[in-house]
Amino acid sequence: MHDNRYILHDTGPHHPETSDRLLAVYEGIKEEGILEHLTMISASRADLKWIETVHDPVYIRRFEEICLSGHNTFDDPDNCISMDTYESAFLAVGGILDTVDLMMTDKIDNAFCAVRPPGHHAEKDKAMGFCYFNNIAITARYLQEKWGIEKVAIIDIDVHHGNGTQHIFEQDASVFYYSIHEHPSFAYPGTGRDFEVGTLGGHGFTKNSLVLPGQGDDVYYMLIQGDLMPAINKFEPEVILVSTGFDAHRDDEMSDIKVSTQCFSWMMQTIMDLGERHCDGRVISILEGGYSLQRLPELAGNHVKILLDS
Repeated sequence: MHDNRYILHDTGPHHPETSDRLLAVYEGIKEEGILEHLTMISASRADLKWIETVHDPVYIRRFEEICLSGHNTFDDPDNCISMDTYESAFLAVGGILDTVDLMMTDKIDNAFCAVRPPGHHAEKDKAMGFCYFNNIAITARYLQEKWGIEKVAIIDIDVHHGNGTQHIFEQDASVFYYSIHEHPSFAYPGTGRDFEVGTLGGHGFTKNSLVLPGQGDDVYYMLIQGDLMPAINKFEPEVILVSTGFDAHRDDEMSDIKVSTQCFSWMMQTIMDLGERHCDGRVISILEGGYSLQRLPELAGNHVKILLDS
């Protein structure tokens, strides 16, 4: 899923979440020579009612007003915006929901949604970490409310904890949230401790795997096998959504985690194997972070090839 209009979200010079990221992703997929085997999906604008399944209406209006007023940041100096950001955010959600419809009607098997702005840091009423609408959380609600899916698993492999996604679902036993990320004592946003396991009715449906600075493949192999796989096998989801961040790569300067390209491929293949086992391969991957323009083509190309071959 790819749409050139996502490039209109302009974060200004020297910002890491740049439109060049999408160009790098697309270039990597093209270099793999698999474009002719893919269904390319353009985005339609999401209906406001789906955004409101996750976000406070007052927050949504505030976001629109700030963008249209010509401000260049929203809620935090890191959250750089332009007048087109609000519309791009609606198109990001809309493109993913269009993709869900195609998958649920068996027109596609699985998908990678190369969208921006990213989403997993966005809270119900606050923008954080370059994120304005929580794309993956809205997608989970859409699957449940439109398509009657009862159990959704969200697997977050971005190197930063998806605080927004966790908080949205932490009391909800119908959505299992798993995140593997750099230890919150050393990384933004400072959430996602191993004792955070959900609250009230959602207790036991959140799982965080912490990685210390300097660690890489060996720890990821151990935690994915020891934490993620048993949890997904126990939960038995009907659909798996993946918050796909490539920023744990050893060449990405946004973290001190040292994951190799090969380990990223292994992680995605493992997720696809879980998808085949539990939900007929219904897996949708949604782009979050990943800021090394040199590595993104390779990582994205490998990622999509795994989806295609599964």
